[in-house]
Amino acid sequence: MNHSSPVKPVGQGSESEAPQVCALPSARPIMLVGMMGAGKTTIGRQLARMLDRQFVDLDHELEARCGVRVSLIFDIEGEDGFRKRETLLLDEISQQPGIVLATGGGAVLAPENRRLLKERGTVVYLRASADELYRRVARDRNRPLLQTADPRARLHSLLQQREPLYESVATITVDTGASPVSHLARSIIPLLLHHEVQS
Repeated sequence: MNHSSPVKPVGQGSESEAPQVCALPSARPIMLVGMMGAGKTTIGRQLARMLDRQFVDLDHELEARCGVRVSLIFDIEGEDGFRKRETLLLDEISQQPGIVLATGGGAVLAPENRRLLKERGTVVYLRASADELYRRVARDRNRPLLQTADPRARLHSLLQQREPLYESVATITVDTGASPVSHLARSIIPLLLHHEVQS
């Protein structure tokens, strides 16, 4: 069941507030999916703190193991080479209990990755509009797929292609909008608790 939670923009709270720790009944991995710029890393880190869990960013872990940036892996091996590495790493890390995992924006493209996500974790889709995503990532030079003449059009195209895939693996969908990270992370916890009680 996909519990969707449209989170409306709220007043600016203090991001430095000490998050209240809450434990989930199960150690099943929580996996965040969504487009580049959706907030998977920032929200995931905060969510992990609130749940007293280890946070893992799949792209950062891949970079640490390869010793180079994702953009360089794309340059050397192409997208196909990068995706193969991504699947191998997702297979390994998704077997770890008690983690919050931020996946890369294109992780859902491979059928094997979608199977791993659905079978091994509770998947949270962080949804954002193409315009909102563009506002967040327009100046980021470390996004190899956006190094084109028209990055806004590219984002629209990628979102159109990937959104049905995000929705197909999602247990929970959260609209990120302009809400502060702490509020978004806090709003996900009751949805996770509800899902675990219902499962």
